Amino acid sequence: MEHKVAIRFERVSFSHREVDVLRDTSFHVHEKEFVALVGPNGAGKTTLLRLVMGLAVPASGKVEVFGASPRSVQASIGYVPQYMNFDSSFPISVEEVVKMGRLVGLGRGCLEKRCADVDTALELAEVADLRKRPYAALSGGQRRRVLVARALASNPRLLILDEPTANMDVESEKRLYTVLGNLKKTATILIATHDTGFVSALTDVVLCVTEDGKGSHHVVRHAAVPAEDVPVDLYGSHVVRILHDTDLPDDACCNTEGQGAAR
Repeated sequence: MEHKVAIRFERVSFSHREVDVLRDTSFHVHEKEFVALVGPNGAGKTTLLRLVMGLAVPASGKVEVFGASPRSVQASIGYVPQYMNFDSSFPISVEEVVKMGRLVGLGRGCLEKRCADVDTALELAEVADLRKRPYAALSGGQRRRVLVARALASNPRLLILDEPTANMDVESEKRLYTVLGNLKKTATILIATHDTGFVSALTDVVLCVTEDGKGSHHVVRHAAVPAEDVPVDLYGSHVVRILHDTDLPDDACCNTEGQGAAR
C-alpha cells in the first residue's frame, strides 16, 4: 500500500541576513513515520522546522505539508518547543496549559469546561494525574510531557518536537519515549536533536542536516542499525546508531524495505 507524503521539500533554499542556511534541499517523509532530524547546533534544524510550520518562506523551491502549503495546514501541526516561556508567578494549572492547545487545531473551544480531547491528551501524555497541579511546580520532564499533551489537544496530524530530551534525566526520557511510542503510527512525528550519534529505536527515517563545504547546508538521508552495545539506561530507551557514511537516495523508502532505521 502506498503511503501518502506528509512533508516534501523540493530544491529548497533559504537565506538569513544574506547568509545561506539551506541550499537546494530536497527530501520527503510519509504520513505516520517517526522521523529524527539530526545535526549539530547551528546546522539549520530550527530553520527547517520553521519552514515546515509555515513560519518562514523559502527563497526558492517548494515546501509542502500534506500536499499543501504549510501555512494552510498549520491547524494540523502540533509543536512542542524545547522550552515554554512563562511567568512562574502566574497561577496556571497543568489542565489550563493543555487547554491552550485548543486555541488552534482541528477542534477549538472547551476552554471553559472539561472536554474529551483535553482528557485524552492528558492520558496519552501520561500527565492526567497532574492536571490540577501548578505548571510551575513540575519538574523539567513533567513540563515537557505537559507540552506534548498541549500539542495533542488539537488532534494534530503532524507532531514536531524540538530537542525534546534536552536537560532531561534518564527516567524522564524513558517516560517521554514511552508516550511517543504509544503515539507512533497515529501521527507523523518529527523530532529535532543535536545528538548525531544515536536516535531512538522508534525512528523510521533519519535525516541529517549537514554542511556542504560552502557554508550552507542540505539534508541527507542516513541508514541506522541497532546499537545493542549501548545500555538502555544511558538514553532512557533502546537506540539505533546513525551510519553517517551512508547517503541513501530520497526514494530509498520506495525501492528497498528497511533502508531507513534498520532494526
